[in-house]
Amino acid sequence: MSESFLDKFNQYFEMVPAQSDELKNEVYKLRYKVYCIETGFEDPSLYSSGMEVDEFDDNSIHYLIRHRPSCLFAATTRVILPEQRNPLPIEIHSTIDNLEPLKNIQRNKLAEVSRFCVSKEFKRRKNEPGSLTGTGYESFGGISNDERRIFPHITIGLIACLIRISEEQGIHHWCAVMEPGLFRFLSTLGINFTGLGPVSEYHGKRMPGVIKVTDLLNSVLQKNPQLWYLLTNNGQFGLFL
Repeated sequence: MSESFLDKFNQYFEMVPAQSDELKNEVYKLRYKVYCIETGFEDPSLYSSGMEVDEFDDNSIHYLIRHRPSCLFAATTRVILPEQRNPLPIEIHSTIDNLEPLKNIQRNKLAEVSRFCVSKEFKRRKNEPGSLTGTGYESFGGISNDERRIFPHITIGLIACLIRISEEQGIHHWCAVMEPGLFRFLSTLGINFTGLGPVSEYHGKRMPGVIKVTDLLNSVLQKNPQLWYLLTNNGQFGLFL
């Protein structure tokens, strides 16, 4: 990455906290588009409103990534906040048979990263037709070469959104149920989730994992400082987790 990567990302994309009802509806509409129309992981007939919502949304913090030139929302993710009384989706939809990494984690500091998805206009679908995230792009008219180089890193922008949420909410660890391919992609960046169990069927093939946010940031800083600058907005976020 060039030294100006963060500036280039910010030139073309904006991280938007979905705090209003209007923006939350944009989250749900984008999820419907990705989960129901583009990937077929959800049955569109179950969401007559054209918005994909579930029982965890009210206890979640949501973010969007907006493509500045087109004003389209390119991607979204959420953090499901911890509740002492209720299980997280990872505990419901996956088998956790490696409990050792969870032994010393405070429940109120562990949140689930969820609904991590990128619209098809901003990802490569040729080789990953059922993927929720992307590291490439489809044909998208009227864009510069600089912009094309930024498209593969929308996934990194989503992780930067998660770091902002974690600092605001005092979250120290993330758990997630992810595509095995996403596990592998993240590891190439120095983001090393620890597996908690086998692959299971949940919106496709998914695997449970956990990571400490400070470990993530320290590893990325050692491997690729320029990527760390994007994740932390030049050190503004994630330093006090």
